[in-house]
Amino acid sequence: MPRDYVRRSPPKKKGGSPKRAGGRSRAPERRIPWLAILFALMLLGGLGYIIFLIKGSAGQQQVAEPPPAQQPAPAKKINPIDQKPVEKWRYIEQLENKEVVVSVPTPASERKKPDAAPSVTYYMQCGSFRSSAQAEQLKARIAFQGLTSEVRRSEGSNGVWYRVVMGPYDSKRLADQEKHKMSRINTGCIVLQG
Repeated sequence: MPRDYVRRSPPKKKGGSPKRAGGRSRAPERRIPWLAILFALMLLGGLGYIIFLIKGSAGQQQVAEPPPAQQPAPAKKINPIDQKPVEKWRYIEQLENKEVVVSVPTPASERKKPDAAPSVTYYMQCGSFRSSAQAEQLKARIAFQGLTSEVRRSEGSNGVWYRVVMGPYDSKRLADQEKHKMSRINTGCIVLQG
């Protein structure tokens, strides 16, 4: 059976009581929540009983007193804080007479150095420019990476060049580490022995 979506009223039922169009219906009567009231009273009664027990036991302190015939004569009360603690450990006596032998290695400056190859220093050239302004810009970018560099002026057959140089480095490994830092900012550097 096709549905009529234009007329949205529900179909009329047969044999039902007709609805009143304009009348008001009665509001439902409010019921008293007896179960919630009973639960609240039980809760209050239980809390009152617990408070009564706590209050009653607070006044009673069970102190075991010796019979009056066995009580010693009252002595002067000694504050346990004023007494010096009794040491029950033996390691203090053992450590007083113990002697510790310490061997001190010879300092590096006094040790005999093996004949090593002459030390080689490494430099890193990060750029070579015709204008000093470009060289200073690269030097500033390097400084933002937390590294130090310097601009060196060199004159040759091709004219004046401004080279941005980092270093000196004691090992090639240190120079390569700095080279990797420079590659992060898209600056190609070459490591030179000097």
